[in-house]
Amino acid sequence: MDNEVLRQIYRRYQKELYLYLYALCKNYELAEDLLQETFLKALLTLPGGHANMRAWLYMVARNLFFNYSKKEKYIVRMDELEEVADKNAEEMLERLLEEEQSRLLYRALQHLDRTKREVLLLQYFAGLSQKEIAAVLHLTPENARVLAYRGKRELKSYLEGNGYDIS
Repeated sequence: MDNEVLRQIYRRYQKELYLYLYALCKNYELAEDLLQETFLKALLTLPGGHANMRAWLYMVARNLFFNYSKKEKYIVRMDELEEVADKNAEEMLERLLEEEQSRLLYRALQHLDRTKREVLLLQYFAGLSQKEIAAVLHLTPENARVLAYRGKRELKSYLEGNGYDIS
């Protein structure tokens, strides 16, 4: 792959991939390491004319995170990650989510199961289509659509149940 092409890809996708990885691991150093490893893998293996570069990068980043989790016996229970996060990770999260609505949404997302949360993160924060989400998460497009619908419904119910006005 041409170095200039890789630079353009990095500039275009590094922030959103970092946010995705950080949402998975709740550790800014690990997220940064996995991000760099994702782009290293792109440099070494990805042909320049790949049809859907963005979806491929998300899939690689996700697989690297889960490979790391298995290799290090790092048990990933998404509902417990917030308890494990250290003070620095909380400060980093606060900086990334400056607006009040984003913080509320983030907290509500933590109450969803892992798959629904990933579908919504990829759909709304990464801007992937349901077809791309299905490819990244190894689902059918219909399953991705249903999970997105159910996740949004659960988010609404959670927010309303906690007294938040979502009109």
